[in-house]
Amino acid sequence: MEPVIQLTREPLDRVALIEAVTRSSDGGIVVFEGVVRDSARGKQIRYLEYEAYVEMAEEQIRAIVDEAKRRWGVEHVAVAHRFGRLEIGEASVIIVVAAPHRGEAFEACRYIIDTLKTTVPIWKKEVATNGEEWVEG
Repeated sequence: MEPVIQLTREPLDRVALIEAVTRSSDGGIVVFEGVVRDSARGKQIRYLEYEAYVEMAEEQIRAIVDEAKRRWGVEHVAVAHRFGRLEIGEASVIIVVAAPHRGEAFEACRYIIDTLKTTVPIWKKEVATNGEEWVEG
């Protein structure tokens, strides 16, 4: 099954992503949802801005998902990342991995988010009460 990969300025829909990849053969569904928090490194965050090199990001996410499929045998995966301005509490990334067993789903989901944050060309700017700063993963 082809993975669902979305890079969008629109709010992310967790339920739609789960429904898009879940099949009756799946006994474990793991969802990771990263949301904008109100503080980071001692700063009060007002909002975040994400920028992405969309074509390259999609290609790299697909390679990450392919590797997760190879390592853990998972077939049902969705990865959605938002860019643009995000307010406190909004989801910036959602990853869904559905598999026959929970262990493989957990491991694949963790691998996907950890690798995405360190390798995919998506950049985050924190806009705080005392200034703004581009930050790494």
